Amino acid sequence: MQHGWMELEIASRETIATDIVALVLVDPNGDELPPFSAGSHVDVEIAPDLVRQYSLCNNPQDQDRYEIAVLKDPASRGGSVKLHETLHKGSRVRVSEPRNNFPLQSSDARAILVGGGIGVTPLLCMAERLAILNAPFDLHYCTRSLDRTAFRERIANAAYAPNVHFHFDDGAPEQLLDPAALFAGAEPGSHVYVCGPGGFIDWILAAAEQANVPKGQVHREYFTSVAVEPPAGGEAAFEIQIASTGAVYQVPPDKSVAAVLEENGHGVPISCEQGVCGTCITRLLSGEPDHRDMLALDGNAEFTPCCSRAFSPRLVLDL
Repeated sequence: MQHGWMELEIASRETIATDIVALVLVDPNGDELPPFSAGSHVDVEIAPDLVRQYSLCNNPQDQDRYEIAVLKDPASRGGSVKLHETLHKGSRVRVSEPRNNFPLQSSDARAILVGGGIGVTPLLCMAERLAILNAPFDLHYCTRSLDRTAFRERIANAAYAPNVHFHFDDGAPEQLLDPAALFAGAEPGSHVYVCGPGGFIDWILAAAEQANVPKGQVHREYFTSVAVEPPAGGEAAFEIQIASTGAVYQVPPDKSVAAVLEENGHGVPISCEQGVCGTCITRLLSGEPDHRDMLALDGNAEFTPCCSRAFSPRLVLDL
């Protein structure tokens, strides 16, 4: 296996809800796979130059397989449609080692897991881990309708099934999720984990803020970036400096830092190009970054060159 990437085989492919397939990825030789923790994701190379990120949804104790679920979304950038159409049982795919930008936090209080649609995938992995730890939690799973609710059979057969609450958009009003009531009744110290479409996440975050849930106890993972409005006067140019050589490069308004680095022989690993996956995170030594990623990076220590820019005239990168 190449360091960082593996060629895995699709051991099974199953349609588990309308437009959702579940894939089990294994080593073709039966070898164990690199370990992962609850909340992890992997990059999957669907085709040359087409890489997408998918959360692992199986038990973190599994050492022989990775399980992912993919929604066929024609409105996306095309990766999910390509995967649905071209990858089948027996197909070989390149898969990255797992990374985790959405880890479980240590807490004795009840965890509140809130998933919207296919956003339930990392939360299932968390539910498996919390159940093993005998830790208190509730999983609120929101979908448009019953036929679009993946993992129904798996959840029904799970030891943690009593902890799962389903909410269907087309169901009776009394079963719809009321995040304000949910957070108002949460015990102090509870950590909230939310994943799903951008608008869904923003709805949950707003309710948590309204309920005065401390920001440090609210964790979210986006699947795609949220559009950032450019400044009124347009994007500004700025400089980046390479700490190891002192070289300084101009980043024009129409190019990303990653593109400028690549042009000058300082390429960094790039995957999603949207500030979602964390592949390109680079240490920042000085300067004020304009964080445009979806990873909740804060402060001036880390930077995503694929999408973020600068407030200061220069950024010094630890390269």
